Amino acid sequence: MSLLTITEDKALFGLDGLDDILAGGLSRHHVFLLEGSPGTGKTTLALQFLLQGAARGERCLYVTLSETAEELHISAASHGMQIPEAIEVFELSPPETFLNAEQQQSLLYSSDLELGETTKAIFDAYERTKPDRVVIDSLSEIRLLAQSSLRYRRQILALKHYFARSGATVLLLDDMTADVSDKTVHSVVHGVIHLEEMAPTYGAERRRLRILKYRGQAYRGGYHDYVIKTGGVSVFPRLRANEHRTDYQHTTQSSGVRELDGLLGGGIERGSSTLLLGPSGTGKSTFSFQFVKATIERGEKAAIFQFDEELGLLFARTKALGLDLESYRDRGLLHIEQLDAAELSPGEFAHRVRDKVASFQATTVVIDSINGYQAAMPEENALVLHMHELLQYLNRQGANTFLTVAQHGLVGDMKSPVDVTYLADTVILLRYFESRGRVLRAVSVIKKRTGPHEDTIRQFQISQKGLTVGDPLTQFQGVLRGVPDFVGDTAPLFSR
Repeated sequence: MSLLTITEDKALFGLDGLDDILAGGLSRHHVFLLEGSPGTGKTTLALQFLLQGAARGERCLYVTLSETAEELHISAASHGMQIPEAIEVFELSPPETFLNAEQQQSLLYSSDLELGETTKAIFDAYERTKPDRVVIDSLSEIRLLAQSSLRYRRQILALKHYFARSGATVLLLDDMTADVSDKTVHSVVHGVIHLEEMAPTYGAERRRLRILKYRGQAYRGGYHDYVIKTGGVSVFPRLRANEHRTDYQHTTQSSGVRELDGLLGGGIERGSSTLLLGPSGTGKSTFSFQFVKATIERGEKAAIFQFDEELGLLFARTKALGLDLESYRDRGLLHIEQLDAAELSPGEFAHRVRDKVASFQATTVVIDSINGYQAAMPEENALVLHMHELLQYLNRQGANTFLTVAQHGLVGDMKSPVDVTYLADTVILLRYFESRGRVLRAVSVIKKRTGPHEDTIRQFQISQKGLTVGDPLTQFQGVLRGVPDFVGDTAPLFSR
């Protein structure tokens, strides 16, 4: 439930994410600015705004000064959209059509018109159609005709006052190709939606938007990720965990392995997060999948978001360990999704996780791994903030979350690429250690907020029987360093 209150009828975009950010859309009978550099999706977003109006039985007007009507129809068709008759497209066309006798009486030529004539042509188009929603694309043409900031401001004010009297909801588009420091329109319009595009060193472009201004209206502040795909723009509001609280029973969930439950003080408390920390290959994913298996055997559902391993290899590997993830998926008990870090924004990822908890009703969520999630971040310093909100959200939904982090190195001094240990309620540490010419594995619980746990270190083994956890290693010193000293008489180790 959003904390933003919608108290009046508004002009919706028809995009759940954007309408949520705007607390229900645009206030009617006002002029708004949609600005962004070329390629940020202004035209697509404007078309979706008008299509939503047409679907609600409203008349709409699209005034285009920079594109031809044909280009606009082609752009819409590329997203599977068809511009209906309820949307009037009025083109202030370039001079190439001057020789076309059929169009001389119906089209104007923006490059040859004085500013006043251009404004009058827009007003005439409005009077002819009397629309409820208007898009003017784009202000850069008007800015060029104005030639000075003062004259440009006067024309924007003229547009504002005219449409204010007419009762239309107007969206002005600006491609910011002129002086980006000129905030003339910002001070005049009722609200400003700013679109940005970022190009990471590797991977697809990342896009985000921000509401710079909205008079008399609370809105969801900060940056919000969005994507442009076939079908239009999808917006992912920034997650605020304190808006999502549910009541659930705080029970202890078993892992299905008695010795592991003992190490954890009985199991994992529902609505908590667990971090599995260790070098590559120690079995972090296998531990998390063991909890997935236990969840499904309890009659609940789980979701795995896989950044690092190809699903075909994962299914084959886990099946050999007695964890048939593919069968769980085929039976509708498990949602498993392979993610491409180079194509994913953190906002879209959070949206996918939330959707599976809400619609799929997953009570166990695995994110494997944070290393892959970090690669999806355009700004690394925001990773912890994103993870904090996501974990808080999942905890408040009563879901158990398992995160894996691969530490740098194999034995000895281990370093983590990012420290999220303080965010997790439980931290399970996995290590390699050497004994009698063999490389073995050990597990310990070094933190548990929700109750007591063993302070021992246990050996574990991953085989065709699955995950096996042994007795505490009481006769070794320095297991967590990787090269322990044997201080006992006999060593209770697994045999091969």
